[in-house]
Amino acid sequence: MNPKQRIAAAMNHDEPDRIPVMCQLALGHYFLNCSDKPSEIWFASESFAAALVELQHRYGFDGILVNLPGRPLDWKDNLESCQRIDANEHLHWKCGLETMFPPDDNPQTYLPGRKPLELADYRSVDIDEPGTYRLGGYLWNTWHAPELWDIDPRADLCEPAAYPAWFTSALQQVQQLAPDISIHVEVFSPFTHLMELFGYEQALMALVDDPRMCHEALDVFSRIVLAQTEVYAACKPDAILVSSAFAGAGFISRAMYEEFVAPYEERIYRAIRQHGSKSYVHTCGAIGDRLDLMSETSVDGIDTLDPPPLGTVNLEDAKSKYGERFFFKGNLDAVNEMLGADDETFEKAVKERIRIGKPGGGYILSSACSVAPHVKPQRLTRLTELAVQLGQY
Repeated sequence: MNPKQRIAAAMNHDEPDRIPVMCQLALGHYFLNCSDKPSEIWFASESFAAALVELQHRYGFDGILVNLPGRPLDWKDNLESCQRIDANEHLHWKCGLETMFPPDDNPQTYLPGRKPLELADYRSVDIDEPGTYRLGGYLWNTWHAPELWDIDPRADLCEPAAYPAWFTSALQQVQQLAPDISIHVEVFSPFTHLMELFGYEQALMALVDDPRMCHEALDVFSRIVLAQTEVYAACKPDAILVSSAFAGAGFISRAMYEEFVAPYEERIYRAIRQHGSKSYVHTCGAIGDRLDLMSETSVDGIDTLDPPPLGTVNLEDAKSKYGERFFFKGNLDAVNEMLGADDETFEKAVKERIRIGKPGGGYILSSACSVAPHVKPQRLTRLTELAVQLGQY
């Protein structure tokens, strides 16, 4: 089997030749371990695609997650200047914003004078008037881009036609560079849009203070995500990941998950299925108390499955209850079993996940959340070696 076939078998609950391996890497890990500058990896689709494929090949992973949208080729035309201060890159944009790149973490963008970027205010937004919450420089859930470039901020982003051709450029370049690898792409949960646009504190307050507005906003965000899903689906990725980091018990209750998350994500899962791709959801932290609610949606798989102490999922228990319903990806503690562990602890943890995940298929060996920037590359190579040695069917 080639890697694409191996992951397809796992997602379809068939037995592949061995357990597949596919970790999502933190952007800081790419910055530290690839030759291009962090700004090039973040803002140049060609550099990002090359970095994704380079580390997939180095670590022997069976899949790649394309977790940034594409960028316009002329992105540098928006730069006023670029300088290095200590270990950090500083990009100054003609619009007045500044983006600072640490060598090992996601970039941060600031208003002039290093002031924090504006957040929308849930108390004053009018969901029928996008101008009240569509902020300059904010697009696709996070501050990926310092300007909207050639996307009209007044455009109806609920329509696939609003997205330029370069939106899918990173995905398409990875597909061309790695045709035998399982290529996945990421969209964000409508609930994540709510959390990021208003800020975590404001968004959580809004769920209590103004649930009607939240539902109206989540409906709009759902239509935006559906449009992005349609644009990506035309490129035929092997799976589409719905990033839903804030849907765990650390942020919201089970009842709030049922009201504000599941119905809107269900619209996305159904659309992904209609487009012929597999869907899975990435939810961090404590989700052990809501796996049953997740099983009532149309999602095909669950990612992260953080074990204690980071989360509440015991893989053996989850597989016995829901192994026929979901494919599972993850469960290796990204902090205590990968970043901070000694070799013996790491290998013991990997062998245990292989022992539990292997029977009957439906499991992709992976870190629970993203691989931290400073995890040693040799550890990731060893992860795949152990899957080859012990994960044979």
